[in-house]
Formats: sequence, structure tokens, C-alpha cells
Amino acid sequence: MKNYILKILVFFLILTTFTGCSVIGDIFEAGMWMGIIIVVLVIALVFWIIKKLL
Repeated sequence: MKNYILKILVFFLILTTFTGCSVIGDIFEAGMWMGIIIVVLVIALVFWIIKKLL
């Protein structure tokens, strides 16, 4: 049960890390391709976490 709760907490920590207008602005300042790569990696990470939980 502790492992499950830890996974949920890590997921929400990652989710809140990538929120906010300043982060989005910084991503697009770095370039469109960097933004696309980061978004793809975040989506892959979310799917990986969901797959591990199920």
C-alpha cells in the first residue's frame, strides 16, 4: 500500500512541476522542438506510470 501511495505522490509532484505559465513560456523560448520533445516525454511518462499502476 505504501508503494502505491508513493507512486501517486510522485505522479502529482511531476504534474505540478510542469504547470504554470512561466514554465510554458520558458519551453517556447528554448524553441519549438524542445517544447515538442518535452511534451512527448511527459506524455510517455504519464502512460508509463499508468501502466505500472494497472
